[in-house]
Amino acid sequence: MTSFTKLGQRTNRQFDPDMVLSTLPFAVLAVDLELHIRFLNTAAEHFFGIGSGGMDGRQLGEFVAPHSPLFSLVAQASKRQTSVAEYDVSLSLRNGPIRNLAITAAPMVEVPDIIVVSLHEQSIARQISNQIAHRNAARSVNGLAAILAHEVKNPLSGIKGAAQLLETSVAGGEDVGLTRLICEETDRICDLVDRMGLFSEVPISRSAVNIHQILERTRRIAKAGFGRNVEFIEEYDPSLPPVDGNADQLIQIFLNVVKNACEATPRNSGVIVLRTAYQHGVRLAIPGGETLAQLPLLVSVTDNGPGILPDIAANLFDPFVTSKSGGSGLGLALAAKMVGDHGGIIEFDTTAAGTEFRISLPVHNGDNFTMEKNQ
Repeated sequence: MTSFTKLGQRTNRQFDPDMVLSTLPFAVLAVDLELHIRFLNTAAEHFFGIGSGGMDGRQLGEFVAPHSPLFSLVAQASKRQTSVAEYDVSLSLRNGPIRNLAITAAPMVEVPDIIVVSLHEQSIARQISNQIAHRNAARSVNGLAAILAHEVKNPLSGIKGAAQLLETSVAGGEDVGLTRLICEETDRICDLVDRMGLFSEVPISRSAVNIHQILERTRRIAKAGFGRNVEFIEEYDPSLPPVDGNADQLIQIFLNVVKNACEATPRNSGVIVLRTAYQHGVRLAIPGGETLAQLPLLVSVTDNGPGILPDIAANLFDPFVTSKSGGSGLGLALAAKMVGDHGGIIEFDTTAAGTEFRISLPVHNGDNFTMEKNQ
């Protein structure tokens, strides 16, 4: 094994390069031209969830989904004999969730047929970017709702009134059915406009809220209706401090997420796991402010459905994005908007074995967890 001496000769200690690479917080691996794995550091073992003994010499394609951008980056680095990089890459693992990464591939100068790959997680940056996107999308929907209310909803009232008058004058049969259809469709469109109005930017009143009471209320509502055939499993941390939030909006958030999860589960064997935990997470800078927000309260909703299709997953929290027949695509968009109003973050991981939604929220100010001055 090659060794080297620290620059400046300030110490006589020699270092093993593997030891140096193992201290890096991001995944590093080396592959040959046939994509056999020849080296990986400790962070790479954690990234793939497999020890080096279980990966050394095996094909990279055994661990990464086919047609991944990672393979094309390795091929480009080998062909050009230069470093190539790509940012905001969604990498699907065969036995794990989709990961958002910055990937760099570079040929090893001393051994040209070896390509060194580094994988940098971008989850925090993506979370912040997503929250901004969710808010912008919500504002767009709010503006659209205002236009619809003025330009569409008011004329619809006239159309419904005319249909009701016609219903009293027609003889019956098919004509009555058509007039009733007009009334029902105008009611449906007016209801859609009203629901879009929920995206308006109205300040919310907050207080100390017991998150487990919110989740229990959500579970009871679900069991009485859309989740009556679903098994709910509760894994709660009873020591959690209260959430700094609005109880009504928190109920709406989790109802929308749980309803989405229930609709994704198998018809007769649906299972949803509700979990809570305290996480010592990364403090996030609030745009335009001088404070750091800490979001230690984590609530996750996990279903055993078939997962979310990639084309839907990429824009899941955007309004009107849905894969359900007859769905409006507003439930998760509204949930994301309300989470953002609380200063929180909503994200998800999806595989063929199910989907997990994670919502991170601040604790109540009285517990001295929420804000910390940005130094």
